[in-house]
Amino acid sequence: MSATDAAAQETTPAAAGPHRPGKMKLLYHHTISNALYLVLAPAAAAVSLRASRLTPADLAAARERLMSNLPLAVLLLAVVTVLATVYLMRRPRPVYLLDFACYKPGSEHVVTRETFMAQSAKAGVFTDDNLAFQRKILERSGLGQGTYFPAAVLNSPPNPCMAEARREAEQVMFGAIDAVLAKTGVRARDIGVVVVNCSLFNPTPSLSAMIVNHYKLRGNVASYNLGGMGCSAGLISIDLAKQLLQVHRNSYALVVSMENITLNWYWGNNRSMLVSNCLFRMGGAAILLSNRGGDRRRAKYQLLHTVRTHNGADDRAFRCVFQEEDDAGTVGVALSKDLMAVAGEALRTNITTLGPLVLPMSEQILFLASLVARKVFGLAGVRPYIPDFKMAFDHFCIHAGGRAVLDTIEKNLGLSAWHMEPSRMTLYRWGNTSSSSLWYELAYAEAKGRVRRGQTAWQIAFGSGFKCNSAVWKALRTVEPAADERNPWAEEIHSFPVEVPKVETVAAAASS
Repeated sequence: MSATDAAAQETTPAAAGPHRPGKMKLLYHHTISNALYLVLAPAAAAVSLRASRLTPADLAAARERLMSNLPLAVLLLAVVTVLATVYLMRRPRPVYLLDFACYKPGSEHVVTRETFMAQSAKAGVFTDDNLAFQRKILERSGLGQGTYFPAAVLNSPPNPCMAEARREAEQVMFGAIDAVLAKTGVRARDIGVVVVNCSLFNPTPSLSAMIVNHYKLRGNVASYNLGGMGCSAGLISIDLAKQLLQVHRNSYALVVSMENITLNWYWGNNRSMLVSNCLFRMGGAAILLSNRGGDRRRAKYQLLHTVRTHNGADDRAFRCVFQEEDDAGTVGVALSKDLMAVAGEALRTNITTLGPLVLPMSEQILFLASLVARKVFGLAGVRPYIPDFKMAFDHFCIHAGGRAVLDTIEKNLGLSAWHMEPSRMTLYRWGNTSSSSLWYELAYAEAKGRVRRGQTAWQIAFGSGFKCNSAVWKALRTVEPAADERNPWAEEIHSFPVEVPKVETVAAAASS
């Protein structure tokens, strides 16, 4: 797609651009942000004026005072040098994202609503009421007609088995890894760390071992396989890789995020478990990280922050996404009606930790003022101030877990349709691909030509347990859409965004 096409599509009403704060708020923000300069400017001017009036005699006198206290000056210089050295040695190593790749299945994996309902009917296990229930969920889910299922689910009859599950895992993992290695030019034998996350499929040997075997990675590779950690596990993997890169010098870390559909299709009639059938789809992503200083100039992003929140100590949060048998003994993942409330609580906890790290001082002052008014002065009529995260981030990648999740976060954070577009279009085009959905969303922003040097992106995901995790990235260069032919959106980005009718949320449909 040409730059002209990209510019044209950004002028459509649905993609008119991010919402901007009012003039008064911008004035307040710029005043607070530059307050230090405003205070120091008069002092600097006074010092400059005084220096301009110094005479040769004044300079000679200052030199004599310095020479008379030379031992003290040398000592102070030595102390400063030691402190600076200790600081440089102890500071965290920068972590760079060289590139990432999202897996795009072939046309033989496409599933429409009609295909989904036909396969469900052929299975012969669902009641007529539950077939109608699934149709209602599909119509209101926000998913489009081009999502993907593995071959085992699309076969007639379906044949879920270990061999088919391994086949799906290999297609997704190796497809994404091949793409990211081709994009970066990194050799497989140079990878020192491998982190794989897949919540529900954990074979022996592990998925990470499958990667080591397929790419013949070196014998001392540090490999990790994360299971059972839900849709937020992708950012847990990023956080783990970040910590490992603080120890392994001059190394590459490969992170692979995916979910496996083949063995986790629910063949029962518990409605709380049927919802996941309607939402989850085939997909995955591979991310290549580096701590090599020389990679900064060719990297796309630098990892600034990771914040992890775990509310598993609360029983309600722990059980809101729960794998278990239904009354007939069929295994499935049950979604509780408390899911949205639990997610909201986890989000509040997460942003309370993240806020001070990323929000400008102007927003922190407003939040503190509202807190003091309510807690100290007892002014119950003062509403809690919700920080404007649009002042801290340029791009928002919110896990496309379902329509209800996106609607809730859009409302709670006061985001515009432009900010929500990558998440909503990812849900429409790819469905819920679990932990990899964040990368399809970032790929959407890149394909639209929206990512500019110096901008920041916030990835936020929710997962069973219950967890809410965040990662903040800074773009080190402008990402040109035409330069990435392996972007999963590349061939069709001109047709997005599409209008997705607003209807009753999935959560409301599930309770009906």
